[in-house]
Amino acid sequence: MKAYIMIETKPGTSEEVVEEIRRRVKEVIHADSVYGRFDAIVVIETPDIEKIHEIVYKVVEKQPNIVHTETSLTLS
Repeated sequence: MKAYIMIETKPGTSEEVVEEIRRRVKEVIHADSVYGRFDAIVVIETPDIEKIHEIVYKVVEKQPNIVHTETSLTLS
């Protein structure tokens, strides 16, 4: 199962957040700091939705520089 996690960070911290997530989450297949509505986009792939839930709520949203996240799951 693949998920796209769109992240809004505190100003000037998006690259630090992306690096920390890459370091802590082995399921990351792609992660970038970006310009636009969100400051970073992280793509993860896991065997099931429970693992996505664990990553989003226990790792990603615990980052002190993250203000908001939105997660989209792929249909395939």
